[in-house]
Amino acid sequence: MAQVPQRIFDALAVRTWCGLSLRALGRAREEIDAINVYPVADGDTGTNLYLTVESAVAAVEAVFAAYEMGAAHTADAEEPVGAGDGPSLAETVGAMAHGALIGARGNSGTILAQLLRGLAQVLAVDGEEAHTDGPGLRLALRHAAESARQAVAHPVEGTVLTVAAAAADAADGAEGDCAEVARAAYEGARAALAATPDQLPALERAGVVDAGGHGLVTVLAALVETFTGRAPDPGAATVPHARVERGPQDRAAECAAEEGDGNDGPAFEVIYLLEAGDAAVARLRQRLDALGDSLVVVGGDGLWNVHVHVDDAGAAVEAGVEAGRPYRIRITHFGHGDAHTTGTGRPPRERAQRAVVAVVPGEGLAGLYTEAGATTVLARPGEPPASGELVQAVRRAHAREVVLLPNDAELRHTAAAAAEQARTEGVRVALIPTRSAVQGIAALAVHEPERRFDEDVVAMTSAAGATRYGEVVVAERQAWTTAGICQAGDVLGLIDGDVALIGADVTEVAATVLDRMLAAGGELVTLVLGDEAPESVAGHLEARVREAYLAVDTVVYRGGRQGAPLLVGVE
Repeated sequence: MAQVPQRIFDALAVRTWCGLSLRALGRAREEIDAINVYPVADGDTGTNLYLTVESAVAAVEAVFAAYEMGAAHTADAEEPVGAGDGPSLAETVGAMAHGALIGARGNSGTILAQLLRGLAQVLAVDGEEAHTDGPGLRLALRHAAESARQAVAHPVEGTVLTVAAAAADAADGAEGDCAEVARAAYEGARAALAATPDQLPALERAGVVDAGGHGLVTVLAALVETFTGRAPDPGAATVPHARVERGPQDRAAECAAEEGDGNDGPAFEVIYLLEAGDAAVARLRQRLDALGDSLVVVGGDGLWNVHVHVDDAGAAVEAGVEAGRPYRIRITHFGHGDAHTTGTGRPPRERAQRAVVAVVPGEGLAGLYTEAGATTVLARPGEPPASGELVQAVRRAHAREVVLLPNDAELRHTAAAAAEQARTEGVRVALIPTRSAVQGIAALAVHEPERRFDEDVVAMTSAAGATRYGEVVVAERQAWTTAGICQAGDVLGLIDGDVALIGADVTEVAATVLDRMLAAGGELVTLVLGDEAPESVAGHLEARVREAYLAVDTVVYRGGRQGAPLLVGVE
């Protein structure tokens, strides 16, 4: 069915484009993975692009969901609480760019994140009206191409950078509205993509076009569909001479054989998010450039995504520590243990029979879950993991059977999608609908790998379901809640996901939440303290339980930077 076309580049167009791009990359992911030979033949460019856009989509949808929720509550409130008619273009493209930045994977995903950031910087300037038409889109495409090239330490022709520049050049010559400009950019990018084997010897030897460039053409095709209502006809030669019938492992082996032993390049890919200032990042670029290659640093305004290939992964991380605060650190060895490479001469690692994969909100809990044998996915405040991250965690667990603990009601659909994907890869997955990390702790406490899978899942599900969960958070903005209208800075006490009370003091609200939860009985209280919690709150609550609730035990954990001062579980 044809897509309803958008007339201007407004917030709805951004939402539509992101959704269409994700679906298109989902269809093209395996084909793009199969032609990935540069800069490293690791067969994951399509997957990395998909995960990057998936993160952008999640961020955009969160912005729209916040407005839709506000609009629903405004109808029942005595005074408006700032719902408005919907998000602005600036808010939406900002969310898109931020989501892509924090979710960027691999060399190609990092560059795509910078392309989207470059677009956003133009589209969001001077209000919405100046840059929602065809000329505005031309400016945005040009700035995107230039900013992406600047983010790469040593740009190489025949890559996605070449394709992006060609798209901008073609758009410059287009007249008319967004549809005409998008169509011109797509055609220019497609022609440039077909020429990439003539520019890059690695592509010519493998008989393929650039994988990252193919991904960008796919995204631009979605842009055309956004403004015309129909996807453009790719023609017969979108991927000329690409031997896509062979898998990425075959292609990696072929390229390694042609280049020698396959180990001439750096051994590790290092990626992390970094909180740092501009001056520190400039020094970091110089340091990392001396350590390795394929250096791409994208972002700004204090948050950056760093990607580099090095032999000394520790030195690359240490450089980030010197520059600021690195987190979400991912290190992949190109030669050993990576799912996309072969030829190491080592037999594949034997799968474990069963594993637990859990989403956790802070570093402290991640350590606790890891000690208990779980494979963890860290969800930082405002940065929920995408389904692709959960799938990768299932792969890391390397087990025949996996119990998945999302530990967040909002992640139910994401976790379900990840479970379904893992099942297609031959893994037996059981999704336990835990809605809080304290329910996950209860489930993990009764986990016994020696039991039959079904019995273990039933026991863990029962333990999680028997655990009531509470939370103490600080409101970020005025909003309508089930306990009334809260103001920014108010302390909210939540029980089983609903706001039960609004107060001014974390300790007082926490005590009231605990009393209400224990009113229905309980044997064990679990307290998870965030970095924002007052030092005295744990002692105060422990004393309260000892004095008022006989035979109830209390355990306290440090959650770290988990976004909430306190999580409470009662079993």
